[in-house]
Amino acid sequence: MYVGLKMLKDFVTVTPDTLVKEADKILEDNQLWMLLVKDGEDLVGYVTKEDVRAALPSVINSLDKHELSYLLSKITVREVVRKNITMIPPETEIEAAADLMFEMNLSGLAVVDESKKLIGYINRNKMLELLVEEMGLKQGGSRIVVDVEERTGVLYEVAGIISNMKYSIISTGVFHHSSRRMVVVRVDTEDPSPIVSALRERKYLVVGPEDFMSEWTQNN
Repeated sequence: MYVGLKMLKDFVTVTPDTLVKEADKILEDNQLWMLLVKDGEDLVGYVTKEDVRAALPSVINSLDKHELSYLLSKITVREVVRKNITMIPPETEIEAAADLMFEMNLSGLAVVDESKKLIGYINRNKMLELLVEEMGLKQGGSRIVVDVEERTGVLYEVAGIISNMKYSIISTGVFHHSSRRMVVVRVDTEDPSPIVSALRERKYLVVGPEDFMSEWTQNN
């Protein structure tokens, strides 16, 4: 999947002249961690919730109402905008964008065309939404987790067993835990027990929360 197919196209931006107190309200009202900053049609940077909060008076208790009102009417985004904005093209793979956000600890990424014109935005909330979509959660069915060895063809084999039993596979995914490889399959049935039995008969290790209980309770 590509960023251009899942990016936000209708999103709020601010300008360098936007008051910091207004940016703070926009962030709060829209439950955002970051705002892109545009000067006309040009993308000039971004501002984070941390930037905005840091720019608000830290000595608020020592100011009287008139001093505070005056100060808040003067501080603009121009004074806190970060210009080292990370931009990606729409053909970027979703997982590459997610990895970039993780490695750089970013709340979002600006999506631009070949001329660097802003055409979209993708943020953490959208990435979480995509994870839910990719794993097929909202399509119902049941989730089966198989602890498999690292070898070629194992996902094909698991999918083949399920398919041969005439069940539809909603989604598949592979996750790693320590040195273990987990194949996660969501199947279109409310009763996965026949599939689980068939996998176990073929010596596949089907696991559930009870198999990891000791790991998340060992420090309690």
